[in-house]
Amino acid sequence: MTHIDAGAELDPVHPVPAPGRAKGLTGEEVAERVARGEVNDVPVRSSRSLTEIVRANVFTRFNALIGVLWLIMLFVAPIQDSLFGFVIIANTGIGIVQEWRAKKTLDSLAVVGESRPKARRDGASTEIATSDIVLGDLIEIGPGDKIVVDGACAEADGLEIDESLLTGEADPVVKRPGDTVMSGSFVVAGGGAFTATKVGREAYAAQLAEEASRFTLVHSELRSGISTILKYVQWMMIPTAIGLVVSQLFVKEHGFKDSVARTVGGIVPMVPEGLVLLTSVAFAIGVVRLGRQQCLVQELPAIEGLARVDTVCLDKTGTLTEGGMDVAELRPLNGADETYVRKVLGALGASDPRPNASLQAVIDAYPETEDWRCVHALPFSSARKYSGAAFAEDDGAESAWLLGAPDVLLPDDHPALAETDDLNQQGLRVLLLARVHGDLEDPEITRGAEPAALVVLEQRLRPDAADTLRYFAEQDVRAKVVSGDNAVSVGAVAGKLGLDGAENTVDARTLPADHAEMADALDAGTVFGRVTPQQKRDMVGALQSKGHTVAMTGDGVNDVLALKDADIGVSMGSGSEATRAVAQIVLLNNSFATLPSVVAEGRRVIGNITRVATLFLVKTVYSVILALLVVCCQVEYPFLPRHLTLLSTLTIGVPAFFLALAPNKERARPHFVKRVMRYAIPGGVVAGLATFAMYMIARHFYTGGGALDAETSSATLTLFLISMWVLAIIARPYTWWRVCLVAAMGIGFLLVLAVPWLQDFFALKLVGTAMPWTAVGVAVVAAAALELLWRWVGRRFPV
Repeated sequence: MTHIDAGAELDPVHPVPAPGRAKGLTGEEVAERVARGEVNDVPVRSSRSLTEIVRANVFTRFNALIGVLWLIMLFVAPIQDSLFGFVIIANTGIGIVQEWRAKKTLDSLAVVGESRPKARRDGASTEIATSDIVLGDLIEIGPGDKIVVDGACAEADGLEIDESLLTGEADPVVKRPGDTVMSGSFVVAGGGAFTATKVGREAYAAQLAEEASRFTLVHSELRSGISTILKYVQWMMIPTAIGLVVSQLFVKEHGFKDSVARTVGGIVPMVPEGLVLLTSVAFAIGVVRLGRQQCLVQELPAIEGLARVDTVCLDKTGTLTEGGMDVAELRPLNGADETYVRKVLGALGASDPRPNASLQAVIDAYPETEDWRCVHALPFSSARKYSGAAFAEDDGAESAWLLGAPDVLLPDDHPALAETDDLNQQGLRVLLLARVHGDLEDPEITRGAEPAALVVLEQRLRPDAADTLRYFAEQDVRAKVVSGDNAVSVGAVAGKLGLDGAENTVDARTLPADHAEMADALDAGTVFGRVTPQQKRDMVGALQSKGHTVAMTGDGVNDVLALKDADIGVSMGSGSEATRAVAQIVLLNNSFATLPSVVAEGRRVIGNITRVATLFLVKTVYSVILALLVVCCQVEYPFLPRHLTLLSTLTIGVPAFFLALAPNKERARPHFVKRVMRYAIPGGVVAGLATFAMYMIARHFYTGGGALDAETSSATLTLFLISMWVLAIIARPYTWWRVCLVAAMGIGFLLVLAVPWLQDFFALKLVGTAMPWTAVGVAVVAAAALELLWRWVGRRFPV
């Protein structure tokens, strides 16, 4: 191993430290660099700042439109007609508070999952925060560690770094002293140390590292669907609003203030202003709920994405089984001396400073052989499936050994493989210890390997894995176990957990290279063993090519490429820093059992937002229909803003809030826009036509002073009853609290009609009995039409 002084001055062109002993920086040198500002000051944010949250919730085009209309109403009409403005302020405030709560939850969880690199200072290895790294720090790295700043390799012991997240090149790059390492890459094998040459915003991939853990509003079908709907609504509003303004201000001959009030009353309900807000609130509350279960959602739409998943690829180690293992048995082969084999295993364990779970079990079972000196070590690589070391033994003899997968180290016809298969079928993991001759770095070193012993390992099953697999099966989500271990062994473990199809094991080395053929094989199989990191990535792509929405879980470095390409990547909190960086969801409690909660939360959000979106858009459609009919018939607009504020609050605002946060286990389905609009359009058309018909009937019935108020009251009653029926349809299937919710809204309207001061406040007074009962009759006919029309639409336009 080459040692280089990390404290040496760095050449800006060729940043290779001068030779010497690598003790790292001293405390004084660190303090000097901090004083000069040579620190890794890139802000790692897991969420938007408070300023950004306020700006995003307040400064929207719809808020601007409604704000202008609100200011106008404050000057020309009673305060009752300006209530819609106060409602928008309250709703926006709720949105800000909820997202702020989500931000605090995310920030606190991000600290738990934050990378803690090891810096060598004053000759000692110290764990520090990423932000505490200074220029010239000597950073120690090993398998799974992410490179957090740019640097120059100072020490290398079989060091292999994957730079695929930066360059797109999947093959690991072997690093030697003097080579450049870049932030955003990660170690896949070996170990070493590098000197930080660029920190903070100067690092090559500083922005990539920041984005990897940032709370982002990336693409989601729900958000893009709502944006599409709002775009069409905006274009529909403009000509309708212009026509309404002309009609009310210039055609009708009544008071200017009343004309303005009725014009605003026609424009405001066209805006589905609460829909975007309610979606953000639902997502934010989902983040808070999951945060309480130690689940870090790094990107909000990941909640939605996992709910849409139909295939989940599970890595066995760390997902179905716990990280630790125990040596169950040692079986010497070919007459090998067991005492000598134990010495070899002890020496192999001591040769690797960063052992994986398998080697750690060997270390725990067999003590270090102190008299043996390691001459050369070959760290474990998931691509090779083995590790190794060469020793100078206590008697002066030299030997070289490999420890790894039996079916990789031995030819297919070797008799020891039959014994291995028997053990694998029992769900046991088997490693082969073999003596080799030659250079350990030689790819052909396994040729002529002499088997010495089988090391039988017993894996610890996660106690919650069986229930989680059962949940996915019940939810029609297909589970595929993808592992680098022997397929039969993996299948036995999956079988113990009750996974359907666990007996359908496939050795990934036999999978076809063609994507289409691979996808067919993946559909047919359930358990796949001996999967290489690149194959995991290919398998995700093959499944996606068949139209599947794929989630990938894992905690090891070999899972990173697949996690990155999957629709949703899920990492364990104890997993490598690299996996946590690229995953959208991090299970900080390392519990696979948290996944059903994430799926359930996503389904709750999607299903409920689809419900309430229909409510909001029915209002938009009937508002446009009413405005068009008013313009065409040259009559006064039937409502004042206060009437529509009352209707919106009772039939949309309050119910939508409760419905959006209610439990919902319905499986997420695609085509959000079609699913919403196929009901919103007919519902809005029926409500608009029926309300306008009742308004025209009342205009012919009432005459004299106060006729317009009586006509308005009859139209308001009609629209309320129809809207209540829309709400009753949306609230299905009924539960006790949904029935109570609908009933409470109806009681609220009755109170307005019954209490004199509320009648005066909302300008509602039913005159006589003929028109009110006619309004009820029209609403009943409209409700029946809605039922028939929505059932026909459901059959005629299935989504």
